[in-house]
Amino acid sequence: MDILIVFAHPDDETVFIGGTAALLSERGARVHYVCATRGEGGEVGEPPVCAAHELGEVRSRELACAVHALAGASLDFLGYVDPPVDADGNGRAFAVDPKQLADHIAQAASACQAQAVISHGSSGEYGHPAHSLLHVAALRASQVSPGVCLPLYTFSADFPGHPRRDRSANRNDPADFVIDVRPWIPVKLAAAHCHRTQEALFVRRASRLAGHLVPLADVLMSVESLHCAWPTCEGRPEDALADFLRTQCGEALLPSPAGWDEGQA
Repeated sequence: MDILIVFAHPDDETVFIGGTAALLSERGARVHYVCATRGEGGEVGEPPVCAAHELGEVRSRELACAVHALAGASLDFLGYVDPPVDADGNGRAFAVDPKQLADHIAQAASACQAQAVISHGSSGEYGHPAHSLLHVAALRASQVSPGVCLPLYTFSADFPGHPRRDRSANRNDPADFVIDVRPWIPVKLAAAHCHRTQEALFVRRASRLAGHLVPLADVLMSVESLHCAWPTCEGRPEDALADFLRTQCGEALLPSPAGWDEGQA
């Protein structure tokens, strides 16, 4: 099957869903990646990997490296410009008409003949405005796709053992699938290392709390989760992606939160 992952910035694909994406590809799904921006407004690395005006080009190459590591089928960009963080260090949404963004997502899904879309959750994970904007647009794209029911799943869905429940779980999106991605951590780590400009950011909080530099491998989530945002249903989702997960990835699906590690970053 063909699956489209659409996200706001280079690295979102790895941080939130990299293990699941690697699993899906390994089991025969063609996973396509579409990034709304080139991450021009982000960090340049510590020490700097590039000049600020080069960041969009550099992060595009980093994303291509990560998609290759995850065995992705294709990569494209929607061409929106990521604005710099505001004066308080908070991320901002890129300028766009939400309907136009939804149309672009629908076109991308049609181009790769996607049978399901995966994107940001309703809370923008940690409230990032660009993540929230992508969620609204992806939901609209799924609901209005002509002649087809295009399921939308969102990542970082909430469950009691979510390893980042207090920081980046979408608390209004209950998890329909919780996936143990520990066997795919080496692939996820390889993809994360592609994002050289962001490596300091990835480990900053955990390192500050620990009082020493924490290795990147120690902060990657080994449990990921998905919520079926469309079509809405009560109970068990029934669509092409749900069927693929159950039949091709069943041994990685966790039935309960018992024993999950809540100490991960």
